[in-house]
Amino acid sequence: MKDLNFLLERNRLWADGIKQSDPQFFSKLSAQQSPEYLWIGCSDSRVPANQIVGLLPGEVFVHRNIANLVVHSDLNCLSVIQFAVEVLKVKHIIVCGHYECGGVRAALENSDHGLIDNWLRHIKDIYRVHQVQMEATSSAQEKQDRLCEINVIEQVANVCHTTVVQNAWKAGQQLTVHGWIYSVGDGILKDLKVSITGADEIADIHRLA
Repeated sequence: MKDLNFLLERNRLWADGIKQSDPQFFSKLSAQQSPEYLWIGCSDSRVPANQIVGLLPGEVFVHRNIANLVVHSDLNCLSVIQFAVEVLKVKHIIVCGHYECGGVRAALENSDHGLIDNWLRHIKDIYRVHQVQMEATSSAQEKQDRLCEINVIEQVANVCHTTVVQNAWKAGQQLTVHGWIYSVGDGILKDLKVSITGADEIADIHRLA
């Protein structure tokens, strides 16, 4: 179906609804963006950043990719982090994964998925590092859920290892990195209790002098 006019109509209805509740909303939004949060999440269409935390446009700066990865060579992700931290001066970076993640599920398989297998290697590497814990799980579902959680924890660490974040801490900027996971089954977010507020909380090998 090439006709997407129904989406344009839904957009008009959405914009009209916003303007009815706040006539100046879009004029204020166009003047500036000053979010306090950077959200690094999965591209999965079931996990929309603003909606699941009940925030409006302009309140969350967002980067999404398959399986919410933060890879040290991904200039796209690193550029988003730099802009959020150095320009927008966000106070919180939230890495949010989700259960039933297709990327994590595919990484657990030995199938050929094509080009994406190169991206999923990063998740397979996480599995290898945590192999003892992963293979102690009692079921395939438990293994998948646990890898979703461990993946978030590892990506929180990767965010903290960036020069952007460490330089911000060194300059005294208030910045906390959090790890959350979302359940698509009930819409609830879970805090994985891995919040990091400074370089003294990361491993020495990754800490800048």
